[in-house]
Amino acid sequence: MKFHNIIKTDDSKTTLLIRLMVGTVFLSEGIQKFLFPALRGVGRFQKMGLPSAEFLGNLVAGLEIICGILILIGFITRLAGIPLLVIMVAAIATTKFKILAQDGFWEMMHESRTDWAMLLGSIFLIIKGAGNWSADKTLLKNGA
Repeated sequence: MKFHNIIKTDDSKTTLLIRLMVGTVFLSEGIQKFLFPALRGVGRFQKMGLPSAEFLGNLVAGLEIICGILILIGFITRLAGIPLLVIMVAAIATTKFKILAQDGFWEMMHESRTDWAMLLGSIFLIIKGAGNWSADKTLLKNGA
C-alpha cells in the first residue's frame, strides 16, 4: 500500500470536530493510565483479570497517547485509528458485556456511551481520513 493511500482524505473541514473529540479523549485517557495506574491503568487491568496486565496496561496507555496525538494533528489518521478501534472493541468486550449480563441493557448503554462514541469516531476516521485541516492534507497538497 502506498503512503498516498494511507493519508488520502477529502476537503471536509468538519472532520476536525471528530478528530478533536477522538484525539482529546484518547490522549487524556492514556495520560491518566500513567498518572493513576492503580485506578485507570495497570491496576484496573489486573482487577479485570487480564493476562500480562502490566504489559497490556502500559501498551494501551502508550497507544492511546501516541495515536491520540496523531489524530489531533491529523497525521496518518487512518493508521492511527486502527489501534484505537481495537482498544475500544476490547474495552467493550471486557467491561460492558459484564454490565449487560448483570445489570441489563439500559445500564450497559449508559456505562458505554463514551466507548461507543470513541469506537464510532475511530471507524469514521479510518474510513474518511483526517479532513482538510490536517497534516495528511498538507502532505497531499505538497505531493507526498
